[in-house]
Amino acid sequence: MNDRAVTEADAKIRIKNLSMEIRAADEQYYGEDNPLLSDADYDALRKELTDLESAFPHLIAKNSPTQKVGAKPSGRFDKIKHSVPMLSLDNAFNDGDVRDFVARVKRFLSLSPNADLTFTAEPKIDGLSASLRYEKGRLVSGATRGDGQTGEDVTRNLMTLKQDVPHELSGKGWPDILEIRGEVYIEHDAFEEMNAAQLEAGKPEYKNPRNAAAGSLRQIDPSITASRPLRFFAYTWGEVSEPLADTQMGAVEKMAEWGFSTNPDMRVHDSAKEMVAHYHEIEEKRAALGYDIDGVVYKVNDLALQERLGFVSRAPRWAIAHKFPAEKAVTVLETIDVQVGRTGALTPVARLTPITVGGVVVSNATLHNEDEIERLGVKPGDTVEIQRAGDVIPQVLQVIKDGGGEPYTLPTNCPICGAEAVRDIDEKTGRQDVVRRCTNGLACPAQAKEGLKHFVSRRAFDIDGLGEKQIALFFELGLVREPADIFVLQEKRSELEKLEGFGQTSIDNLFNAIDARRTIGFARFLYALGIRHIGQGNARLMARHFQNLENLKAQWGDLAERESAAFQSILHIDGVGEAAATAFSQFMTAPENRSVVESLLEHITIEPVEEIAADSVVSGKTVVFTGKLERFSRDEAKAKAQSLGAKVSGSISAKTDYLVAGPGAGSKLTKAQGLGVNVLTEDEWLSLIE
Repeated sequence: MNDRAVTEADAKIRIKNLSMEIRAADEQYYGEDNPLLSDADYDALRKELTDLESAFPHLIAKNSPTQKVGAKPSGRFDKIKHSVPMLSLDNAFNDGDVRDFVARVKRFLSLSPNADLTFTAEPKIDGLSASLRYEKGRLVSGATRGDGQTGEDVTRNLMTLKQDVPHELSGKGWPDILEIRGEVYIEHDAFEEMNAAQLEAGKPEYKNPRNAAAGSLRQIDPSITASRPLRFFAYTWGEVSEPLADTQMGAVEKMAEWGFSTNPDMRVHDSAKEMVAHYHEIEEKRAALGYDIDGVVYKVNDLALQERLGFVSRAPRWAIAHKFPAEKAVTVLETIDVQVGRTGALTPVARLTPITVGGVVVSNATLHNEDEIERLGVKPGDTVEIQRAGDVIPQVLQVIKDGGGEPYTLPTNCPICGAEAVRDIDEKTGRQDVVRRCTNGLACPAQAKEGLKHFVSRRAFDIDGLGEKQIALFFELGLVREPADIFVLQEKRSELEKLEGFGQTSIDNLFNAIDARRTIGFARFLYALGIRHIGQGNARLMARHFQNLENLKAQWGDLAERESAAFQSILHIDGVGEAAATAFSQFMTAPENRSVVESLLEHITIEPVEEIAADSVVSGKTVVFTGKLERFSRDEAKAKAQSLGAKVSGSISAKTDYLVAGPGAGSKLTKAQGLGVNVLTEDEWLSLIE
């Protein structure tokens, strides 16, 4: 329709009719898998509607097909930064681990082994984590877990789960700001119906309920999500403007009052014995629950104690997941290949005759290292038992039948670049490292490529549309050989356009995603470099220590000397071991690495670390604890100081601001007094921070 010839009255009628036609087509296509229109006819309708709305923007309705999240698929969702991180849980794999968890919690809280302490226990749903944000009782946004810090905006999709996700809260007493978190899942009966419909339509079956739930929630068009039988269990919370209750159980009961589905198998127990018994009860009736679970989650019930316990790295100290035993199977190990990782590690991988384990087809399993191969006595041709636990890479457990093949020996040269591969010797213990590593560093193509994969991974730069497959392709074609190349990829657009699957829109989306990551947090940047021993936890500690890139660059030259103040300061960061400090300093002082980092810094901006508890009197101060503390455990003291923005060190120096000394303080106290460091008793420390 020519918008110059049409009147506003005509446009209004035509827009209404077009919208109705498109919605009907969507319903048939996505809801019934029975298209009413050809792709060309459907696209023509959408184009006409878009043109009319562009000419008469005041006629655009809120429910117009063009205003839907998936109206014009972009292949990406907007991001939502979690106001409170969505962290993962540590795992327990046997009853003893649960007893250790309870004992560990009591030690941290300075409680006696026989002290009363209650825990909740609930089934661990095997689905997709999601967070729902309510303001004054109304649902305003919903997001996936993502990397724990930032998730995908799937608000409209979550709003289609009307049975379990209220648009407005019921009852009373809910906080003005309330983030409810839980798991999106699909029940077994509904999953079987989905697969029956797939087969009837001549389409492939879904692999398992979890994958089906994840794929359904992340549909660009919410009408597809609405057609899927998704459910939601609420079990925790993020940001709240006021406390929900005094206990975990009380908070979950409140959620049920406000309109959320909560798990009926949640219980409160006061001993590890009761917790383990609950686990085995759930394990026995697992098949009858009607939905997938992969264990039981235990949490300290008292919310005040949860706050005292706090978090370590990516997990809370007050909770743990007791996982069900790994599923096992028997198959033939056909051959052994060697993979080279980003740190040069040579990892033997068993190539297996494919077999289904826990609903997933397994054809590869890790053999870890050459010592493990020798321990197992495994070789090509053997019949082996393998196990798969959750998302963990399958592993070979034992040889069931000797296949008569020749013993396998791991190569002593890198299979990719041919450089010598060695097992390091620990200078202190004289022990040989179990891992053999290529000595060629980033000059080894395998290490360079794996390093790039790590660089763009979810917890590092997290660049949409640039995953392992794309990195491998770009690396082999010579388009990306180091991190800086990613940020000048626009200069090679003509080469990208020649590649299959890279159209104008996908290339534009990729460049936009790269531009969106030109600014990144300091800790993410350090983690993305792929330094050996520097995982997320150590990256955060390093970032907190240096605060910003300028401080790190100022000390680059000194890090090479182990006796330098720069190296010693890293070594004394509480939580950073000697191996990590050494690896960090070696990486930062190697000329080839410096060159790679400096090239990268020409294209990106590093955000300094945000001060934690900036209004705290100890924020930014360096604190050392010594002696036998009586008012709190050493771990709790350190955790509290760090939560207030203080740096906790293990040694005294002229830069130490406070030494907190308990009974029996020795050489550290003497040194602190000699340096004029402010020495506090436990009571004085508590008075200061309160």
